[in-house]
Amino acid sequence: MATHVFDTMGTGASIRFAGDLPPAEALTAVETCFAEFDAQFSLYRSDSEISEIARGALTLPLASERFRDLYAEALHWRSLTHDSFSPHRPDRVLDLSGLVKAKAMDAAAAGLSAADVHDWMLNVGGDLLVDGNLEGSPWHVAVVDPDDRCHLLCTFDLDGSRTSLATSGTTERGEHIWRSRATSTYRQVSVVADDIVTADVLATAILAGGRERLDEAVETFGVDVIAVDADGSIVATERMHRAHGFAL
Repeated sequence: MATHVFDTMGTGASIRFAGDLPPAEALTAVETCFAEFDAQFSLYRSDSEISEIARGALTLPLASERFRDLYAEALHWRSLTHDSFSPHRPDRVLDLSGLVKAKAMDAAAAGLSAADVHDWMLNVGGDLLVDGNLEGSPWHVAVVDPDDRCHLLCTFDLDGSRTSLATSGTTERGEHIWRSRATSTYRQVSVVADDIVTADVLATAILAGGRERLDEAVETFGVDVIAVDADGSIVATERMHRAHGFAL
């Protein structure tokens, strides 16, 4: 077993391989993939395409095809989540950060697959995407307790088509989510899905939209969810109830 660690998008990232590290060019390609997304979509970079749009130096019709495609995908998710997920900040600045990390993870995974590299777990800022298995066993993952970062809320296997886990919360970054429902008091939401984009978008949408969005996400997308409310109470789907180490 081997691990490759790197920094990207203002956070730590790692790829844990079931066997030895793949060739250096495969690892470089992964880091390059993230760097390209960050260079194009980071509002913290004055030279990024999205920063040019934010200050009016570039208009959407003249933006790159990838930018326009990602914006269209964000608008589609906004419709699917009844505005609980949105690319438009309250100050009207276009912000695609809710999609960018997951899309970069997805692209990096495609690159590893094309290079015939399998059986790995990609961790970017606590969001996980896995491929294959660990020496014949599913990848075992965990959700951290927002009240005690040294304690695990639950642990479970990412197996079958369930390849992705994303968490959105207020513990580390404070209130950075634009809540669409005043009644939403969730402090942390973790979503397990068949792909990282769905998991990441819905974790944000549920944190913003509350129990209504949680129930709708489970019904519409068939995801598994565990959410922690402001009072410490926990809402979890059946699979998460059964997760090893989790008790209500």
